[in-house]
Amino acid sequence: MLRESLVPDGQPLAIRCSLEKSLKSGDYNLTWYKVGNQTAVPRDKLSRIHQQKNLIWFLPAMLEDSGDYECVISCRNSSICRKMCTKVTVFERTDGLCLNEKFSVEEVVFTLSSAKVVCPHLDYFRNEKNIHPVRWYKDCQLLEGKRFAFSNRDLIIVNVTVHDQGNYTCETTYTYNGKQYNISRDIHLTVEVSPPKKPPEIFYPRNNSIEVELGSQVAVDCNTTGADGYEVFWTGNGVYIDVFYVGRIFASPYEEETYYDGRPMYSVKLIISEVNSEDYEQPFVCQASNAFGQVASYIILKHRVPDIRRWLTGGLVSLLILTFITLIIYKIFKIDLVLWYRNSVCAFASEEDGKIYDAYVLYAKSSEGRSFDRLETFVHRILPDVLEQQCGYSLFILGRNDLPGEAVVSVADETLKQSRRLMIILASETSSCCLLEDISEQQLAMYNALIRDGIQVILIEMDEIQDYAGMPESIKYIKQRHGAIQWKGDFSEKSCSANARFWKNVRYRMPSRKKLSYSEVYLLPLTSNNSAAEGS
Repeated sequence: MLRESLVPDGQPLAIRCSLEKSLKSGDYNLTWYKVGNQTAVPRDKLSRIHQQKNLIWFLPAMLEDSGDYECVISCRNSSICRKMCTKVTVFERTDGLCLNEKFSVEEVVFTLSSAKVVCPHLDYFRNEKNIHPVRWYKDCQLLEGKRFAFSNRDLIIVNVTVHDQGNYTCETTYTYNGKQYNISRDIHLTVEVSPPKKPPEIFYPRNNSIEVELGSQVAVDCNTTGADGYEVFWTGNGVYIDVFYVGRIFASPYEEETYYDGRPMYSVKLIISEVNSEDYEQPFVCQASNAFGQVASYIILKHRVPDIRRWLTGGLVSLLILTFITLIIYKIFKIDLVLWYRNSVCAFASEEDGKIYDAYVLYAKSSEGRSFDRLETFVHRILPDVLEQQCGYSLFILGRNDLPGEAVVSVADETLKQSRRLMIILASETSSCCLLEDISEQQLAMYNALIRDGIQVILIEMDEIQDYAGMPESIKYIKQRHGAIQWKGDFSEKSCSANARFWKNVRYRMPSRKKLSYSEVYLLPLTSNNSAAEGS
């Protein structure tokens, strides 16, 4: 815990290493250092800053001495046993002022009793050789009167009232090596109403138990109010637990006091560095006392019981997260997963449904001066190249697979029955009138798709079609029900690869196919033509 020592510039200061109280004499070495400086404070008494036994002396303290200092205790059989850090603040007194409120020490006393005000850091300047009197001032006025008594370095105030609150200054002189130093310390005194005269209270523990794991470290605070600071302690198995004891079980007090309802609050921490089996089910008791009584409360260590609800909640949350991630991955890679499954698991499982064609291709054909060159190129060159040559599908395209002179209605009706999919190709220039020019083929196709056979439809837009107002109702229905795949590429080699995103979407909606050899793929259009001829 970091302490602070305040001293005016040019005045002496002595600080004691309080850790030395808890160690046996002769079992350790004590050395003072300034934090950040590896060189120990010298032990030469003629040095302005030097060490005497467990004290560090500043004769006098200068502004540049401000900083953190630590005393390091090296015990027998170890390099460093313990260390304590203290903060030194050297300040200047403002000219013309007898005290400096900013750097005053806070002290608290209570009404209706006699109170002692201590002149801080003066112990080591009062001995048989230095018996100069200590003068006390309140708000720069010398204190006199029957209510004020002076005992060595302390001020005694009889029957304290709220009017005694204020700023106090103690002054004396100190002679060292023939040189005299002035010493002054400032205290801000706060007067509070006296606490009620009743036994102390323990806020925690409250005769309860806690679950801990074997081998873990445990720290439990005993929080009290109204107890004398040195009368709060822990016992285990009826044995007093030592403070600052370097062992497996020890106690560590909080030296900073606060107040609640006019009564001082004090805490002592029980520390078990490693829980052993014998620590379980044994009460560790915190005891607190004052002049009006004594109280005690215990804590019991128990084995930790697995929290099934926590594990169940964690498992459900993990499952939900895993499901959510899986759904996202499936949504993003669904098409790739289905195509991979078809190629690996269903690669050699051919459909035996008696159908000849995988898709019947329906599109608006050029007539009466209209020219759909891009659409014709896509249907007669790109579509067969990718789906037939690269993927092994069989397509029926009117004008390619039928024979000259055949009736369109009879060919379309027979071929649609032998097809697994209906593929409708729309271009941005396609309109209702264009489709109606092939009304017989269109009506048969829609009849088979929507009514008779329930054939699945693949709708492809050569360009993004903003307005479907001029389209037949059947096309609008298919668009609304099944959506459309948009072709946004060109006729380059990259766009015409079966692994392009567009073609993966088309393949996903096409039926699964058995892997074909090169010769089978090459002969596929010819075989389809012959089959159509035989059927007629």
